[in-house]
Amino acid sequence: MESTIVEQQNLLSDRIQNMKESATLKMAALGRELKAKGANIISLSLGEPDFDTPQHVKDAAKKAIDDNYSHYTPVPGYMDLQEAICHKFKRDNNLDYTPAQIVTSTGAKQTLVNLMLCLINPGDEAILPAPYWVSYEAQILLAGGSVVGLPTSIETDFKATPEQLEAAITDKTRVFLFSSPCNPSGSVYTKAELEGLAEVLAKHEKITIVADEIYEHINFTDQHASIGTIESVKDRVVTVNGLSKGFAMTGWRLGYMGAPLWIAKACSKMQGQFTSATCSITQRAAIAALGDNLEPTYAMKESFLKRRALILEKLREIEGLEVNEPQGAFYVFPSAKSFVGKTTPDGQTLNSVDDLCMHILNTAHVSVVPGSAFGNENCFRISYASSEENLIEACSRMKACLGALK
Repeated sequence: MESTIVEQQNLLSDRIQNMKESATLKMAALGRELKAKGANIISLSLGEPDFDTPQHVKDAAKKAIDDNYSHYTPVPGYMDLQEAICHKFKRDNNLDYTPAQIVTSTGAKQTLVNLMLCLINPGDEAILPAPYWVSYEAQILLAGGSVVGLPTSIETDFKATPEQLEAAITDKTRVFLFSSPCNPSGSVYTKAELEGLAEVLAKHEKITIVADEIYEHINFTDQHASIGTIESVKDRVVTVNGLSKGFAMTGWRLGYMGAPLWIAKACSKMQGQFTSATCSITQRAAIAALGDNLEPTYAMKESFLKRRALILEKLREIEGLEVNEPQGAFYVFPSAKSFVGKTTPDGQTLNSVDDLCMHILNTAHVSVVPGSAFGNENCFRISYASSEENLIEACSRMKACLGALK
């Protein structure tokens, strides 16, 4: 039987065998396995709002079903949805797009992989400020490119500088990809900071700038800034967004981009050979979500702000953790490098933060995600998209678990 499994494994492509499993999904799956065995697991690993989709959005979906929106749609989406996205971009971001520059996809994840497959050839490079979302790297590698990380630290609130960016650019650089607010750090780039990056990028016309703004509405600063508003680079910026985070619509699967026309056409062509359009019912619901009723979104943001205050208070009670104050999203990215090399009560040495995260899962029964998956080996990601009760209990368990290390 074992030899048969080995032979079958050899039949798989190098592409899939070399691809890393998503660390966030892996930790969530390990947590579910322990839960199935009877463990009381608190999962702080997935980036999913613990709210229900707003009622007016659900009502729009129900009406769409009754109105028989059950057929194929144009690959980039219904025209009136594209128009609604253009309106949203202008209203919220002061970005000017036409419907032809909008492509909707089955989640922002598909939007991003469409972009990487359309922009990167084998041997090309993509620059990512690290930490970065886990799938960026996998998607770039899938396209045959390589990742050039810009290392950041908790001391700089995990933000890259123009000097770092300039030093990383080569004649092979084709993409600069970043998120603001950032997953996993929660960092938010100010307009001035984006202008500094744009000043560097303006000198390199072959680089496309991809701005992932899916956490836009979970922003605790005074204003969300979009790099696409900066005149010197706006014609080379792709703005990516979606419904999952700001509208509690993770399962609905709709992401979208505003892009230069030549990129939008390429991504629509690419998507036409993979999934075609995303769900017709979701598209009708999206029009309602992107309308002017944002009260449910604002209410979610206020809840996340309270939870941020709570979890920062509790994490700062854990000796050895370094924590900054993230300005957006619903993550904290504490540095745990002081625990590397310590020993567990049963005599196991923790040789990395990855080991530490597994120890927290198996001992404290709290699921978090190692920072190595995000390009930073010193930290781990905590999602506070959970109840206050869970957050308090999880921090209490982690405090006891980490306090027992020697």
